[in-house]
Amino acid sequence: MNVIAELPVNDILGELLAALLGRGIAILRAPPGAGKTTLVPLALMRDPAFTGRIFMTQPRRLAARTAAARLSFLNQSTLGLDIGYQVRMERQWGKSTRVVAMTTGVLLRRLLNDPFLEGVSVVVLDEFHERTLEMDIVLGLLVRLRQTVRPDLKVLIMSATIDCRPLSEFLESAPVIESQGRVFDVRVIYNRQISKEPVETLVADVLPKALAATDGHLLVFLPGVGEIIKTERTIQSIAAQAGARVWQLFGDMPPGEQDAVLATGGDRKVILATNVAETSLTIDGVTGVIDSGLVRIMRFDASVGLSRLVLESNSLASADQRAGRAGRQAPGICYRLWPESMNRARASFETPEVLRGDLTGALLQLSGMGESDFAGFPWVTRPTSPAVAGAMLMLQSIGAMEESRITESGRELLRVPLSPRLARLLIASHRAGVSKRGALAAALLSERDPFRISRHAKSPRVRTPVDRQSVRGKSDLVDKVTRIEKALAGNDDPELNRGALHQVVRTADYLLQSLSSRDVEDESLDATADNQSKNTDVATSPDEDTALRLAIWQAYPDRLARRRHVGSDRGLMVGSVGVRLSSTTCVLDAELFVGVDVEQRERDAEVRIASEVDRSWIDARQLRTVVEYFFHPTQGNVQARRREYWFDLVIAESSIAATDKDAITAILYEQVVLNWEQVFPSGDPAVGGFLKRIKCLRQWLPEEDWPDVSIESLQVIARQLCHGRRSIDELKTAPWADCMITLLTYDQKRRLDELAPESWKAPSGNQVPIEYDSTQNPRISIRLQELFGLADTPRIAGGRVAMLLELLGPNRRPQQLTDDLASFWKNTYPIVRKELKRRYPKHHWPDDPLATPATRSGLKRDAE
Repeated sequence: MNVIAELPVNDILGELLAALLGRGIAILRAPPGAGKTTLVPLALMRDPAFTGRIFMTQPRRLAARTAAARLSFLNQSTLGLDIGYQVRMERQWGKSTRVVAMTTGVLLRRLLNDPFLEGVSVVVLDEFHERTLEMDIVLGLLVRLRQTVRPDLKVLIMSATIDCRPLSEFLESAPVIESQGRVFDVRVIYNRQISKEPVETLVADVLPKALAATDGHLLVFLPGVGEIIKTERTIQSIAAQAGARVWQLFGDMPPGEQDAVLATGGDRKVILATNVAETSLTIDGVTGVIDSGLVRIMRFDASVGLSRLVLESNSLASADQRAGRAGRQAPGICYRLWPESMNRARASFETPEVLRGDLTGALLQLSGMGESDFAGFPWVTRPTSPAVAGAMLMLQSIGAMEESRITESGRELLRVPLSPRLARLLIASHRAGVSKRGALAAALLSERDPFRISRHAKSPRVRTPVDRQSVRGKSDLVDKVTRIEKALAGNDDPELNRGALHQVVRTADYLLQSLSSRDVEDESLDATADNQSKNTDVATSPDEDTALRLAIWQAYPDRLARRRHVGSDRGLMVGSVGVRLSSTTCVLDAELFVGVDVEQRERDAEVRIASEVDRSWIDARQLRTVVEYFFHPTQGNVQARRREYWFDLVIAESSIAATDKDAITAILYEQVVLNWEQVFPSGDPAVGGFLKRIKCLRQWLPEEDWPDVSIESLQVIARQLCHGRRSIDELKTAPWADCMITLLTYDQKRRLDELAPESWKAPSGNQVPIEYDSTQNPRISIRLQELFGLADTPRIAGGRVAMLLELLGPNRRPQQLTDDLASFWKNTYPIVRKELKRRYPKHHWPDDPLATPATRSGLKRDAE
């Protein structure tokens, strides 16, 4: 017990217990190694003021089990008597147990069945900084419980790195007790520079230094099992040379293997661990830590209803937690595989799961406890409205909720220790008479996939892509269940990891026992396997396969997808999510399928497990049949189709006649607006000329109210022209110029030709077109001979604007550009006449053009 007395938390126990008794709720912040998980539960148990049972939650099963074992050891009692634990599928405590360590999920389920926590005097929420969704919900429920029927219930929140101020404010200024310092110092060493080498290479580079710097065990933090396997292969020889043995430690390992890693004695250890070893876990003899600085975080995108496992940098709080593992029993050292300068880019704390996770299970549990007003629930951090809406939509799709109320079916789902979706799968398979297969399927989806890489493999094993010419099936999940059944019957499957398979079977048995039917509770998959002879085939009825596929469909109705076309590996899923079938899937022919395991990607989401859906399974009463009009981009016209929708996914469609004129007009007009420059006939002389004339008059006669012929006003004309037409080609040939006249009043129509005529009658009698341009004077191109007798430059716009004259020779080529005709006759004409008369002697070149009648052709004979 001397160890207990030396722990720093011992110094503040009196203050902590007094705060709990006085306020009923308190926050303890104590650095790693201070002894909070060890000392506080024992102190509560021994204090006569706390007479009831003490529940202490841990975020992980391993932490709950090891915390209970250590407390029992320090208390010198047998595990399961005074001190016990409960995790999923394991319970070791009885009526006389005072302290129970449990996962947060176990406490949440207990609150569902025993909302008053009868007989419990204190609830300790340890490692609260991890901010799992279950933690937030449990705290909210405890707050609500204290405010109503259990004001006597004491709540203690403990963490090493939590930001206490906002949490204290949320708990109405709950007292914060702080314990000082670690037991031992930890020296932190950073990499000098950023490296793009894989994490296993970085670990191998620093491992010799770490082994030399300390005599104790080393704990290496890695983001996942895949990195653990690669690192183990890379460092085996390095560790062996130092006389150390490499171990693996992660949450999905069987309890026996986890206990072997934590056991004292034996060779020096290099333990490759995920963040399962980050908190509430003392591994005796660890004095060195290598921190990769990486963590895999599941982030849920409510807009598409999919999760994505993202590799990220851990937070500064997490890095402190990891470093603290090296200083729990002796001075330690921590190597961080990133430069110290990169700390500025790291978050201070982890993002609460309520802001990045799937809320479906949480909302169903709250509904089962009578919490229908999710906005009014006492959240530490309030979830976003889109996330709540998305979760409600999924729960409604599987029949668990109606509007904001839980259904009887939803209550039934709560009785199964699974997520709502997998609970629906298990119950649906049970009702279809395939409980064992449904339990295996649910276990496969909730545990580590036994068909993935073996953690003891000496070389990486990658699943071979499906031979699409020879392998075809209706469901990847059913296929996996069948392979497991055959393996349990004695058939060898080289892709199966036997350790992971055992965990799947163990979970499946646990799920079977959770069902209410007595005839299924007594069935054990392990017992079945033991009684089967080796190398015997398991014959599976096609009807059983269909029943299991139907159960899968009932669990994933909001994941229905339709293949884009026959033979394609791409499809469209509910939510307008583009999907691509994985190269390992056997579902090659199905038009309709559900994405059981879908991971969001940059482009199309990847469907790693698919299951075919028969069209007859879809309840016609839940389909939405509509007639929709749309623009066909290739044919360039408006068409109509009758479509059947499941949520927002079209599962069937057929062409029909387009008869709704208003709908046709609206869609065609939409395309006109989107493709205005291609549709509007600006190259039509009548259209273009009209617009130029109006623009010029607005400039020349600003006092008059000439219309603004903007694109917006022209699009009003376009909408009128769309009526009665259904294609772009028809619209291009429509009478745009005639319709544009409607922009003018009656008086403006009359004055338009008067002030800005389309042509000008020359002295020769010819009508010469006028070219309008708002950037310069109007212009006409005319032969010299047609202007004989005209002394001054012609003008328009009521005489305000002189026309620009482009004077042409007999060859129709410009000879002079002028807006001063009088000056031209006087000064320039004699020069032009001399040159052109020599070249064109047949044309009329009088000495005095003002005294000579104009001619149409310019030839002498026409002038005579």
